[in-house]
Amino acid sequence: MTFSVDVTVRGYELDTQGHLNQAVYLQYAEHARWELLRAAGLPQDRLLADGVGPVALEVTVKFRSELRGGDRVRVTCRFDYGEGKTFTVAQQILKEDGTLAAEVTGVAGILDLTTRRLIADPARRLASLAKDPDLLSG
Repeated sequence: MTFSVDVTVRGYELDTQGHLNQAVYLQYAEHARWELLRAAGLPQDRLLADGVGPVALEVTVKFRSELRGGDRVRVTCRFDYGEGKTFTVAQQILKEDGTLAAEVTGVAGILDLTTRRLIADPARRLASLAKDPDLLSG
């Protein structure tokens, strides 16, 4: 399932050319990931209480179309699980007209905060904690 959240580009997020600063794309992606977890019933405090936390291991951003102040965008987020301790996070930042502004792809894991090691089956662990586990599956 692909989750999404809407964001409006704010003036203070712009660079000297008047378009969205490159680092802010990552902030939008991070916001969407946390909103997905929250919507599934896994806000940060619940994860911490269970002794786990999501970790980004790798992130790639492909910039496709500039964003300017006042633009409204939809930031999508989908977790794609495979075998092993890591999973892929696939995200898009889309303009209101559907134009792709950026693709954000990452590799993530779920960290056991006591042992400081990745959990062997992140999909199962997140699903066992979530109120709406369907939101967490790609």
